[in-house]
Amino acid sequence: MSLIRKNGNMIGRRAKNAEPWLGKCYFCKGELTERLVNVDFRWGRKLKVILSVPSRVCRQCGEKYFHSAVYKSMEKLVVSRAKPSARVVIDVVQFKKAV
Repeated sequence: MSLIRKNGNMIGRRAKNAEPWLGKCYFCKGELTERLVNVDFRWGRKLKVILSVPSRVCRQCGEKYFHSAVYKSMEKLVVSRAKPSARVVIDVVQFKKAV
């Protein structure tokens, strides 16, 4: 069994075989820094906001990178029936072409 710490590092059996974190952004080659971010996670027709997710974020373009174990945990959280800590109302609008 493996556990994920708040900083995104894994502990346990699978931690030894986990893929290494990237050092540079794949897109712009900027430097990555470890941060806790909020994620708008879409799963089918569901949209959930997950708070304080450990990730690496590019300082130059803002691209977010998640460890595979963290991403799996987000997937499990979205499909679970866990009670949300808060609810928000979101307005949905249709894009109209500029005239």
